[in-house]
Amino acid sequence: MGEPLRVGLVGAGKISRAYLDTLPRLPGLRLTAVTDLNRARAEAAARTAEAVAKSAEVAAKSAESAARGAQGVAVAASAGELVAREDVDAVLNLTIPAAHAEVALAALAAGRHVYGEKPLSGTREEADAIMGAAQRAGLRVGCAPDTVLGPGTQTARKAVDDGLIGTPVAATAFMTTAGHEAWHPDPEFYYRPGGGPLLDMGPYYLSALVHLLGPVVRVTGAASRPRAQRGIGSGPRAGERFAVEVDTHVTGVLEHRGGALTTLLMSFDVHAARLPRIEVHGSEGSLSVPDPNTFDGPVELWRRGAWEPLAPSAGYVGSARGYGLADLALALEAGRPHRASAELARHVLDVMLTLLDAARERTSLPVGTTCSRPEPVPFVGELAASAGHG
Repeated sequence: MGEPLRVGLVGAGKISRAYLDTLPRLPGLRLTAVTDLNRARAEAAARTAEAVAKSAEVAAKSAESAARGAQGVAVAASAGELVAREDVDAVLNLTIPAAHAEVALAALAAGRHVYGEKPLSGTREEADAIMGAAQRAGLRVGCAPDTVLGPGTQTARKAVDDGLIGTPVAATAFMTTAGHEAWHPDPEFYYRPGGGPLLDMGPYYLSALVHLLGPVVRVTGAASRPRAQRGIGSGPRAGERFAVEVDTHVTGVLEHRGGALTTLLMSFDVHAARLPRIEVHGSEGSLSVPDPNTFDGPVELWRRGAWEPLAPSAGYVGSARGYGLADLALALEAGRPHRASAELARHVLDVMLTLLDAARERTSLPVGTTCSRPEPVPFVGELAASAGHG
């Protein structure tokens, strides 16, 4: 491989630790700078990154790891300062969803590639602005989730592609919980515009479904808001009540371009359930797919009257948060499309917003966007071994 892609991280909140634990062991990436509205938090993230890089260096005992660990991580005073740094090639955007578009557009204007946490943006218009700016500048934009690049979803996808269930005809996707206020000390944002179970967790499920069955062309939806208020269940504000401003139980039917129909349920109103995460049903059998919020998990095939486990056969082994950005770096070098793409994220956002529109209008609506089905991830072991394998 050539020189690593130098990464500047914006937003050192809770999710950043998952990336900081992964980036030092990924080929083609080097974290060079970090910033946060809270400077102390940025400084702590920089120290963590350096410590993790040092551990990776000791474990690997390689010249590449040593070089990455020795150069340190700078703390920038602001996102504007970070995107202007000469040692930043790509911006890792881990800000709150409301700031995703602003940071992405600033990075693109400064000539930097962007990889961000989900969702790509809060509105279709912001997503189009990001994609337009990237196209005009000749830059890449990637977006989580990258969980779909792990052996769980990719092994299931290979089973579908290999015809093990025949022609896909239907799927189910269920995400149920009683709500995040039971464990989150400040849960209000989950229940305000831009929140809710669909926009919060839908990107994991819909990205997996596009990998498995292709893009969505039409949706039918229904939604409800059973409770006008919720109570905080933990932390210093436990017992406080707050207003619910979005629908918290969303269900729908998705029509995929290939003809398969997915029944979708996303809810913050279910106390307990024994529903599968994702199942895909075909003309010759059925497939049980692991939780799309994880990189691994059991994949099971129903054929000839029984469930049988499938051994991992595709996907990045040992993958974790940050593999989507590493795949983008490999794609840049190879001149191929990256898999956790803005095109996919834009389509997923559009599917979710169209489903909510259909629920409000009590109707069925066409989805205005589409996307290419991302290329499958071959089973070649650790990501370092995948360089040159696409």
